[in-house]
Amino acid sequence: MDRTPPPFFKQGPSANLRLGVFSLLAVALLVVDSRIGALGTLRQGVATLLYPLQRTLLVPRDAAAIAGDYFGEVTRLRAENAELKRLETTNARTLLTAEQLAQENAQLRRLLRAREQTAVRSVVGEVLYEARDPFSRRLVIDKGSQQGVIAGQPVVDAQGLVGQVTRVFPLSAEVTVITDRNHSVPVQVARTGLRAVAYGGPAQGQVELRWLALNTDVKEGDELVTSGLDGIYPAGLPVGRVVGVDRTAPFARVRVQPMAGVDRSRMLLVLLVETNALPSPPPPDPVPEARRRARRED
Repeated sequence: MDRTPPPFFKQGPSANLRLGVFSLLAVALLVVDSRIGALGTLRQGVATLLYPLQRTLLVPRDAAAIAGDYFGEVTRLRAENAELKRLETTNARTLLTAEQLAQENAQLRRLLRAREQTAVRSVVGEVLYEARDPFSRRLVIDKGSQQGVIAGQPVVDAQGLVGQVTRVFPLSAEVTVITDRNHSVPVQVARTGLRAVAYGGPAQGQVELRWLALNTDVKEGDELVTSGLDGIYPAGLPVGRVVGVDRTAPFARVRVQPMAGVDRSRMLLVLLVETNALPSPPPPDPVPEARRRARRED
């Protein structure tokens, strides 16, 4: 049997011969290139021709690297943004707390100065909340009967009179402010000495003087202080300043702006006065008493 390949596969020299020839050619080229550098120009030309193909083949790798960097940067920026927002919220809360503490500190300092100027015993109370009754103006403070607070005692802040204690509990008390419509306080015009009664006004945050004669010597800018005639409010406590006088009605109506921060102050001073102590009657005159005894004996 003939095992020789068909003529179609008999093309040129054998594979071993071609391997030997190309091996010798490669060695010769290596020797020539290392000795005289004749293939450098050819190598540069081939590299120049292959450079666009190399860049094209590197496009997927570069695109993947750019996409990875982009998404990594987005993730990092989101984390930094969240951290900055958290720090901003924390700093804002700290700043607000610091401002609030500074305001309370300044208010307490003013209250302490006012307390030193007042001869009456007093206790400092903090406003817990405002009563929910829309038809009255009342505050609830954190001092009660255990601290010596009783109904009727006046309440002031560093600027002036705030109101009066109207209800007392063991650990808290209710204060009716001077702008309440049902509240009244005897006052005196500091400039003229005119005595009147200040009532809670119809306007929000104001009090008024009623039933005054049309020619009453009151004008804008006059300061009102407590007269002390009721035996509850110590004389001389600042109440308010006149902001308007209406003389068109049968009686003059005077609008007064309170000096105290009735709707702003958080720290208040309760004056621990004895509201139920009435003045004792004077002793009888001994001369008329002796005459009456003599008449009865006759």
